[in-house]
Amino acid sequence: MDTFDIALRLGTAALVGAALGLNRDLHGKPTGVRTLGLVGLGSALAVLAFGQASGGDAIRVIQGIVTGIGFLGAGVIVRKDEGDHVHGLTTAACVWLTACIGAACGVSEWPIVLLSLPIVLVLLIFGGRFEKAIHRRWPQPPKTEAE
Repeated sequence: MDTFDIALRLGTAALVGAALGLNRDLHGKPTGVRTLGLVGLGSALAVLAFGQASGGDAIRVIQGIVTGIGFLGAGVIVRKDEGDHVHGLTTAACVWLTACIGAACGVSEWPIVLLSLPIVLVLLIFGGRFEKAIHRRWPQPPKTEAE
């Protein structure tokens, strides 16, 4: 693997992470351009460095990334004391997904990267509006004491 290929893989992972982070920044969420850019870059870097060093066994490295990144995502999930409101799940999922896309960049799975990025952006941009429309159309029933 030459220097250009390494730079392409790492740069794409960082840019994809930054694009996802921009959406989170625009919505005032705790992770943003820098965090998700670094998550994507770090995942690609781990796949490239450790996958190469261990005889090309990138699968084990990817398993570790997918499992380990959950701890970073868990740091943004908050449950409020009043009610059953949990915040940060979308951001945590975005952290995990960014790591997966970074790993895909690390193994140069360009079709996966190019197809997943627009799907993720559509979900992030329009998913909240869709959820609100559903809740307006079919409101949740009030909870009883037994629940």
